[in-house]
Parts: sequence; C-alpha cells; structure tokens
Amino acid sequence: MSTSVAPDWNIAPQHGLSQVKGRTDATLSQATIAQFLADTVQRFAQQEAVVFREQGLRWSWAQFQAEVDALAAGLLALGLRVGDRVGIWSPNRAEWLVTQFATARAGLVLVNINPAYRVAELEYALNLSGCRAIITAEQLKSSKYLEMLQRLAPELATCAPGALKSNRLPSLQMVIRLGDERTPGMLNYADVLEQGRTNVDVAALDALGAGLSCHDAINIQFTSGTTGNPKGATLTHHNVVNNARFIAQAMNFSEADSLCIPVPLYHCFGMVLAVLACVSTGATMVFPGESFEPVATLQAVSEERCTALHGVPTMFIAELDHPRFAEFDLSRLRTGIMAGSPCPIETMKRVIAEMHLSEITIAYGMTETSPVSFQSSTTDPLERRVSTVGRIQPMLEAKVVNAEGQVVPVGDKGELLVRGYSVMQGYWGDEERTRETVQDGWMHTGDLATIDAEGYCNIVGRAKDMLIRGGENVYPREIEEFLFRHPKVQSVQVFGVPDAKYGEEICAWIVPKPGQTCTEDEIRDFCRDQIAHYKVPRYIRMVQDMPMTITGKVQKFVMREQMMAELKLVQAQTA
Repeated sequence: MSTSVAPDWNIAPQHGLSQVKGRTDATLSQATIAQFLADTVQRFAQQEAVVFREQGLRWSWAQFQAEVDALAAGLLALGLRVGDRVGIWSPNRAEWLVTQFATARAGLVLVNINPAYRVAELEYALNLSGCRAIITAEQLKSSKYLEMLQRLAPELATCAPGALKSNRLPSLQMVIRLGDERTPGMLNYADVLEQGRTNVDVAALDALGAGLSCHDAINIQFTSGTTGNPKGATLTHHNVVNNARFIAQAMNFSEADSLCIPVPLYHCFGMVLAVLACVSTGATMVFPGESFEPVATLQAVSEERCTALHGVPTMFIAELDHPRFAEFDLSRLRTGIMAGSPCPIETMKRVIAEMHLSEITIAYGMTETSPVSFQSSTTDPLERRVSTVGRIQPMLEAKVVNAEGQVVPVGDKGELLVRGYSVMQGYWGDEERTRETVQDGWMHTGDLATIDAEGYCNIVGRAKDMLIRGGENVYPREIEEFLFRHPKVQSVQVFGVPDAKYGEEICAWIVPKPGQTCTEDEIRDFCRDQIAHYKVPRYIRMVQDMPMTITGKVQKFVMREQMMAELKLVQAQTA
C-alpha cells in the first residue's frame, strides 16, 4: 500500500503487524513559538485572544503581543540571556501565559514548576534545571510559594532584589513575585513588565529571534521519576508548535472557536493542547479561574459562549454531576479534548449527550512526546471515539512490541513506542535516563497498548510502575523513597486502586520498624508540605509483611486486589 494520504488522514497497519505511520504529506512548521504567535497576530490582530475571567482581563491578539514583548524586554533588561532557564510557579493566571511567550521571544528556556510542588520538589527542580530566575505567585490555597522560597533561600531577607546568592539554590539569582506587595530580596512582576514596556525595542527582539532555531530547547517540563526524582523533559519549539497544529486540525478548530481552559498551564495539556492549539488557529482562550472549579467552568462556557472545552475525565465528571449543571447554557459547545488519564466510556457518552460535545476528541500522549501521539478525529464513529484513543497523528510512527522488541501482531498487547518530530530532546542533565528511554529515535512510553486492524489504539495498562490520579502521573517509587525517610518505616509499597472520581487513588502499605508503632496520621503529617498533595496516599495500611513471590519479588497486584475487595472498589471500563 502506498503512503499517500488516507481520506481520514491516518494509515492502517500493514502486513498484520501493530505498526502504524501517520500522514506523511503534512508540512512541519519551522517556526519558533514567537514566530508562530506573530503570524497569528498579523492575521487576527483585533480579534479577542485571551480572557482571564477571575482577573477581569480581556486582550485582543495585538494587545497580548504587546504584553509579551514588554515582558520579554523586561527580562532581557535584568541581564537574562539566550538559553538561561526561567521558572514559572503559579496557578492559571495571565502572567503565566505572558511568561510562556515572553521567554520564548527572548530565547529563554521556560521551566514549568507544578503549582502543587512543596519544598523538596521545588529545590530539586530549580537545581536540576539551573534556573537563574523564577516568576512566582504568592500562594495557591495551602501552598505558600513565597514562604517556601524563603525557607530554601533565607538569604532573600538581606539581599538586593535580583542579586540572590543562595547556598541551597546556587543558580537562582532573581525571584520575581506576582501581586502588588513588596517582599525583601524579590523583584515585582509589574515593575519588570513596566521597565520592558518603557524600553521595548521590537526590532531588537525580532533580531534576537532571527538568531534562534526552531530546534532550540525552549521548555523543561517535570515528570515524576521511577527512580525517586522527577525528570525534566526538554522540549523544543519544533516539538510543541507542530504538535499543537495537528491537535487543532484533529479538532477541526478555527478562528471562529473559543476554548474554555480549566486545565493547568504548567502541564502540556494547558500549554500545548489548549494554548498553542488556539494560537495555531486564532481561536479565543477562555480561562475560568486559577484552578479547576466546576461551576466557574460551566459559567465560563455559558457566558463566553465557548465552542470547545478541554479537561481530564475527573473534570468532566465533576461538571456533569454538579447540582447546578442544568442551569448553564452549553448549547454552543461542539468540540474539545478529554485526555490526561484513561477516559471512562460511560463518561464520554454522557459528555456527548448532555454537554453537546458531539465532536469531542480523545487524545493520548506523554510529556516526552510534546505530548500527543494518538488522537481521535471529529469524524470518527462514536463507538471508536468512546472506546479508543484514536489513531496516530501526522508525521509520527508508532509500534507495539513484545519483551524482545519485536512488533506484535495486530490486536496483541505490548509496549507502545513512538517516533517522529514530537520526541523530546532528552531529559535535562540526565543522559543516562535519556538513553534508557529513547532508543534509535523510538520513545519507550512504558504503556501497554493494542492497535487494531484500522489503526485505532487502546491503552490497556502500564509496563512501568506508574499510576494516574486525576490526570497527574504518579510514580510509586518516588513516594516510596520519600516515605522511607520516616524514622518508623521499615518498608513501604505504594500502588494504585480504582477511584470513581480520580480514576486511581494512591494506597501505601507500610511495615513499621520492629518495636515501633506508627499511625496513618503520622504518615500524612510527614507528607504535609513536603510532597504535592496529589502524591499523599489516600489509603494507608500498617501491615506485618508484604505478599512476595518465591524469589522475593513484591506482588503489588495482590495488594491491589486485597484493597479493592476491602474497599469494595470496581475497575471502570475505559478506552
């Protein structure tokens, strides 16, 4: 069979083997993120680009570009230079969005820091990436960002703003805080922006941009690590710009659309599937609030007359099941994406029937592939859209292999591998783990999958020891390593159990040290403010021993079955 375009832009497996290649006639953009945005601004300058409802902000594309240029100039005026890393630690705010594009405009590398991170995770992320600057909110809910930074860098109390010299954060020189208040040792975002606005030189920014390559690293996104520490997936302009273009095409997106974005910006879902997909077409971005809240999301869709909505299954479930759901006019909704964790088939059916999302798509991927590699299209049969993750994206390849690395027959289960333009540059500062994960250009996803005769993919499990809670990737090993630090813990095993709201919840079995008595509350107190809230085990059991094989290997599946029986949990059917 030739590799010409299939009518539905995907090609089925050949010769009965689980290997597929997406459209090969598509054009890959060579634009940087700044050039990508400039093209959209040129076409749609006066159309509405950005709405941040909680902040009362509405910008046209031209106004948004002016904000981006001002911040880019302000960051360069601080002495930051091409290739320097700048962290962003904030919930969904306009400043986050401006920073995303301003850093790209200035050739800086944006380091996405999870808003749920606590002290230990923050310290690791800043030091691994070597951030020279961090732009940070004051706090979100119980996460007091400035206080955590002050704990890590007490030198802020006495240093001049922008001149930090910290023992624990040796690379960090500048802390730029959001909000109007003043904090010793910190710069204010508004001042940096105003400095840039006063002195912005668009021609100089354009000249700087002309020297950048679309293959330059532009973004570091942290994924939880199987060996105890997060890994910094390093993405290029080329990775994310092109992935966003193909995502938007799969949704049949245009400048006439407006997308409600309740998903977090720090995650690829917000940054690529939402923001950059809107930039690719000129669609309007609507942000309901700093973090997900079902009523705020429903209000935004209704009042802003949104045509599209993104979310992880947990979000859609919370919206559908909210007592006020029927109050809101969702009739303009048409398309969007459900992704981030396995999508329950019944939830997909309800979203289509009750939220008017007749063309909603399912997307599958991982941060390391920028992120989407499989996506359903708006024209796929309903049965396919609710029961699979769609087919391979253009200009990508995928295959399912067995333990020996051989491609398995169509319909057989194996590990999913992906190759093409979207595969990350590597893990920042970790060549060894990069070599383990990317071999001959193939990204080893760690996910178990099947591919059927028409090329539709189904994710059936995980080869690697990972669980997904509400769209967040959680590696049990990372939590185990942390809990081992507790003075009363002799051994610990962490695993996932089914949960109707989050897809999976975290369970920890702990064997206390001889002669020690340890309680569940002690473990939760130990976790508090040290690891992200979504990593704290919901279920904790003190046990005398762990189920083992005859060779001494821990049997987590036995623990999972026992907990499911004890808690009367049932595994939901998903795609």
